[in-house]
Amino acid sequence: MCGFVGFWNPRDFNADDARSLIKRMTDTIIHRGPDDEGYYIDNDAALALGFRRLSIIDLSEAGHQPMHSHCGRYVIVFNGEIYNHRELRRELEQSGCRIEWRGHSDTETLITCLAEWGLEKTLTKLNGMFAFVLYDKSARKLFMARDRAGEKPLFYSIRERSICFASELKALMANPSFPRKIDKESLDYYLAYGYTPGDRCMLKGVNKLPPAHALEFSLETQDIKVWRYWEPPLYQEDANKKVDENELLEELESLLEDSVKRQMEADVPVGILLSGGVDSSLVTAMAVRSHKKVKTFTIGFPGYGKYDESEHARLIANHFGTEHIELEAPQTSLELLPDLARQFDEPIVDSSMIPTYLVSNLIKQHCTVALGGDGGDELFGGYQHYDRFLRIQHLLKLPDFVRSTTAFISGKLLPIGFKGRNWMGSLGNNCLSNGLPLIVSHMDCLTRQELLKNGTKWQTKAEKIQKQTAMYAGDIIQQATRMDFEHFLSSDILVKVDRASMLNSLEVRAPLLDYRLIEFAFGKVPSLLKTSASDRKVLLKKLTAKLLPKEFDQQRKQGFSIPLTSWLKEKQWQDFFQNTLLDSEDSFFNTKAVQKIFNGQLKGYANSERLFALVLLLLWRKEYIIFE
Repeated sequence: MCGFVGFWNPRDFNADDARSLIKRMTDTIIHRGPDDEGYYIDNDAALALGFRRLSIIDLSEAGHQPMHSHCGRYVIVFNGEIYNHRELRRELEQSGCRIEWRGHSDTETLITCLAEWGLEKTLTKLNGMFAFVLYDKSARKLFMARDRAGEKPLFYSIRERSICFASELKALMANPSFPRKIDKESLDYYLAYGYTPGDRCMLKGVNKLPPAHALEFSLETQDIKVWRYWEPPLYQEDANKKVDENELLEELESLLEDSVKRQMEADVPVGILLSGGVDSSLVTAMAVRSHKKVKTFTIGFPGYGKYDESEHARLIANHFGTEHIELEAPQTSLELLPDLARQFDEPIVDSSMIPTYLVSNLIKQHCTVALGGDGGDELFGGYQHYDRFLRIQHLLKLPDFVRSTTAFISGKLLPIGFKGRNWMGSLGNNCLSNGLPLIVSHMDCLTRQELLKNGTKWQTKAEKIQKQTAMYAGDIIQQATRMDFEHFLSSDILVKVDRASMLNSLEVRAPLLDYRLIEFAFGKVPSLLKTSASDRKVLLKKLTAKLLPKEFDQQRKQGFSIPLTSWLKEKQWQDFFQNTLLDSEDSFFNTKAVQKIFNGQLKGYANSERLFALVLLLLWRKEYIIFE
């Protein structure tokens, strides 16, 4: 687990200046790799690469980056882990590759695969989380790629016959001449969903390489090609073949066991983020099969009822005999907000970044690698809005005028944050004809326009990603889980985990996001074994019934969350939020619109995450001096 930066700028490339800039860029991500640093400067090509290393596999100099291929043609910077690197080495040797390996790092395996097989063939064989940039000296081309789920980040910017790229956006902004203007369409996505999806970025002129995509850039012609190299399969229902639940359950158990076993491999201590929920508990159950001593970690919020998961995590830890360590969250985490706004590059509306950071900080005191349960909700139907989609389908039987009237009343008359407002607003005519109904959003179109100064000049386009799901075959659950896998998971959940953990120099792995499990979930598991009108994660819960203690409560869904609503009743939190939102002279938010949301929160409406969204955005703008 590491971080990299780089740029190509033939207009005014100077070796000394390039070395100074690449060092400054690399220093901004020292938290991603405190163990080692490395640089590659090619004066003739006007190319510079920088790297920070967090040593996980092969702690020796043999794992140093930037790494050159044995043939000398290629240079790579690579962030992540390749879990099947041992098998790939054997395959290389069996296919006639005769080299003397320098060490046993997965980086050396990866660059050798790329040199021997090329990019496209290599990508089909990789099992892991990764982002890398490969420089081909002979062809004078840069190649970039990102893992299938989007666990590891990659930002890039192309302008004025130059390209720069980095694992974190802050590295690009280490260049004082780098433009810092907000991309207005991305801002619209952020206010609607809480993240900027796909290739979009909050900074104008910057892109993210999307998950499961690769990029080719020619230094000679500046031609760029971006393509998708993999996508989840579509479930094909066979009316002539009955679904064998036992067979699916056995395959799920086998795949998860193998994935956890692979991801427990490291040359440093490994632990498990145990929230006490279904997903992390199953990961723990599998970990003890291959390892006698397993460390588990959790965080609790004593005095905040349902937010304190320590009791449930303790049940799992005791059942499997793990070495369990609990962290009691401090009473206030206000001082963390500016630090997290600085770390997250682009803000995301996910207050669980606070406990994720805190538990990562705890684990780092004991381990360098941790396994988590991310991916289970998206793959196996765990979110509450999935069964709401099913209810909406049922309500389509109501007369059009009843549904349209309900939608109008909820949108125009009910205040934002009123329970059920989004759900009722989605019942209008043709609500399923152009994709998924917009029930999972922070701010609707009207609220976004009210919030932004000169709001009528801002184009609201966030709803269009809902319509994109209409192109997929399958029922509404297949569409919804795919939507969340491709957007919410990669642009929110995995961003939160990557930035919060890497700020603590901790590598977090996600066994449920092994691509074989992704293909299994989308290609073989029918919707009825994901979500029904009365239950969620149906197939996963069948596995928990088999593996976890009988006292385990399968119906709970909490994970690492915080009692933000309760905290906002406390004076120090209210003062901080009000001072940030209402006393900021450079805010581009309408004060009246913000006050309306704040007043709703004080009246008991569910606006805590909306306020968190606005606060984090303004803290981020202040930290990086971002202009409108």
